[in-house]
This record gives sequence, C-alpha cells and structure tokens, in this order.
Amino acid sequence: MELAQIRLMVSDFPAVYRFYRDVLGLKPQFEAESGPYAKLSPDTGHAAIALQDRAQMAEVLGKLAAEPEGYRVLVVLRVDDLDAAHAELTSRGAAFTRAPGPMGDRMRVAYLEDPEGNLIELQEWLALREQAGNTPA
Repeated sequence: MELAQIRLMVSDFPAVYRFYRDVLGLKPQFEAESGPYAKLSPDTGHAAIALQDRAQMAEVLGKLAAEPEGYRVLVVLRVDDLDAAHAELTSRGAAFTRAPGPMGDRMRVAYLEDPEGNLIELQEWLALREQAGNTPA
C-alpha cells in the first residue's frame, strides 16, 4: 500500500484554491480554480495537498457528513526561514492566528487558517534531534 495524497474537502473551492496557490505559493499540477479537484505542491519535494469540492464528493458518495466544527486538519509546511515566510505570506494577505514563536528548543512555528478554517502550521527547524544531542527517533 502506498499513500497517494491527503485531500481536503472544501465548500468554497475557488477561495481555498486561490489561497493555496496565491497566498501560500503552492504550484497547481494543472489550473483548476473552479474545481472540483486540484493538487498543489511546494517547489521542493514530492508532497502535495489535494482539494476536493465537498458537494461533488457528496454526489459521488450519495451522502456526506455536515461540515465539521473546530479544527479537523493540520497542514504542516516546513520553511527554511520562518520570519521571511511570515513576512512574505502576510504581504500576500495571510492573517496569522499565531506569530512566529518557539515550540520547544528545536523548532519555531507560526499558525494561520485557510478560507475554510483548516489550520496551517509553518515550521522552521532550529536543530535536528541528532544536533540537539538526542538519539534519532
């Protein structure tokens, strides 16, 4: 078995698509602003975030639970320079719910939400486990 992707089911597909493309700067596999599906990736690595129109998936399944309340997803994006990423995304219209700050002694994090309220963590690693004097997990 191989994990192909994690897909966020969204109600306002165009708004969420533009957020991941224009604000976070992820690259779409193909242009699909009106949906019902898109896959977007950072410039590096093979990881991707997929978006699925919630109403279209409800038609496929014949039913779909009501939209969840509270945080149900945490998208984590690693960056080399958290302060620079924070400044760049803020200039693109991102509103952070927590400014850059420490999380333990090995990383700094900042949080924002996409237009559907999905939580996004930007993280900058300050030291790997081995560099911090710990054994690898």
